[in-house]
Amino acid sequence: MKYTYLLPIILLAAISFASNSVSTNGGVNLLQCLNSNSDPSQPISQALYFPTNSSYSDVLQSYIRNLLFSGPTTPKPQFIVAAAHVSHIQASIICAKSHGLEMRIRSGGHDFEGFSYVSGKPFFILDMFNLRAIHVSIEEETAWVETGATLGELYYRISEKSSTHAFPGGTCPSVGVGGHITAGGFGNMVRKYGLASDNVVDATLVDASGRLLDRKSMGEDLFWAVTGGGAASFGVVLAYKIRLVRVPATVSFAVIQITDGQHGNSNSNSNSNNFTDTVYKYLQIADKLNDEIFIKLAFNVVKVGRTKAVNGTFLILFLGNSESLVDLMNEKLPELGLTKPNCADVSWVESMVRWTAFPAGTPTSILLSRIHPGQARLKRKSDFLKNPISKKGLEIIFNKMKEPETPVLKFFPFGGIMNKVSSSAKPFPHRAGNIALIEIATNWNQTEGAQDDDYYMNITRKFYECITPFVSKSREAYLGYRDIDLGINNHGPNSYYEAAATYGFKYYKNNFHRLVQIKSKADPDDFFRYEQSIPIFPNIATA
Repeated sequence: MKYTYLLPIILLAAISFASNSVSTNGGVNLLQCLNSNSDPSQPISQALYFPTNSSYSDVLQSYIRNLLFSGPTTPKPQFIVAAAHVSHIQASIICAKSHGLEMRIRSGGHDFEGFSYVSGKPFFILDMFNLRAIHVSIEEETAWVETGATLGELYYRISEKSSTHAFPGGTCPSVGVGGHITAGGFGNMVRKYGLASDNVVDATLVDASGRLLDRKSMGEDLFWAVTGGGAASFGVVLAYKIRLVRVPATVSFAVIQITDGQHGNSNSNSNSNNFTDTVYKYLQIADKLNDEIFIKLAFNVVKVGRTKAVNGTFLILFLGNSESLVDLMNEKLPELGLTKPNCADVSWVESMVRWTAFPAGTPTSILLSRIHPGQARLKRKSDFLKNPISKKGLEIIFNKMKEPETPVLKFFPFGGIMNKVSSSAKPFPHRAGNIALIEIATNWNQTEGAQDDDYYMNITRKFYECITPFVSKSREAYLGYRDIDLGINNHGPNSYYEAAATYGFKYYKNNFHRLVQIKSKADPDDFFRYEQSIPIFPNIATA
């Protein structure tokens, strides 16, 4: 039965449960509260994990993607609600309010700062991993996807129904749909079809009053906010209805690497210049190519003999065949030297498997795995490239990278349809005027405890400062790469709006004003809050 058929029945039942159960007595214990505010035919007791449960640690750890937040000193939730029914979400909200608990909402756990599963105050986790139904309609070219599903699951389910349909989302298959879309959702078809959030046509949301709303009943302002403005500030999104896009039955995937000093001599002017020239040319044209092509460029430091060199990996998705791709690259970026052996003609869903660095021949069912390989301790920072970097500037960056050998520097090109969408169409404001999204990524394994953590955090921050002359003047940032260094909101009585503005304008630019207005109306008590949530206007709760 399709999700759209279930929605009206669930909606009526949910509103009934909420309206009949809101007046929870503060003296009632937590378990009684949760039981009395959820559907008795769907016992919430089966979805609860307390520290005394043998499965508590496994459920908590299963979706912690940043091992910085998995240690014994990390604050732990008082309990976990692994919601399996909409009434479990409603009961969680109602009882959190009556018992003074913070609620953290987790879909896939890829938020780099752990905001979905860590708090310094008494809290619990509302975990969405059981709510991952996907209903694809090729006839309508849409799909309903619950927010606990992963991107990999979504892509696989689409491919089961059609080889010529896709969804323009991110390229990490274990990322939760909920967190991805609410951050905007940047992927490798962004130049052709825009962000994931640009392709959402409806949503269901449980608000601060426990009501289940769809796009019509929540209104266009709130719908706008939860499609790119960080929905955890406004409510709990249960599902999104997305628009599918058309792709060729066969696309071309390509990967090619070039290395500074690749013949073992990092001081060779010819090799160094060829490397820099190629990167310089890429930054001149990556956002200006036709929108069927997306070229990601990632730099890391490698050892070449006894010296360090910068390695550049070009990862390419082309919505066409490899012959056309090679012709295009020979015309636009011949310095790269792309040839047919660098390319593979595959289906779109196979390209997503290859993009994730799985070897050729890996079955597409790997996208259904919810296990995230290669877990590590992480730090991410981001910005946007507004103007091409000069060759001298590139050399400065490359030399800086060689000092500590980390972090990795990535460029994700803009252009195409992103230049045509208004900066206010969605909360994600970074549209025309950007050449590329920049990610600074550092991964490490702990060997010396906090000393290691401090070291890698510091080198990431220093490199972020190093690229200051080459990026946005106001140091803009992508919400999908949460960065606590941009500021936090302690929700104090007088200054939390000002504190939120420090990160709010970096993520949302002028859209921050509208998000605050919507938040103040939708959640005037600021129930849905965390360290970088959207604030309400000062004193609105008592106004």
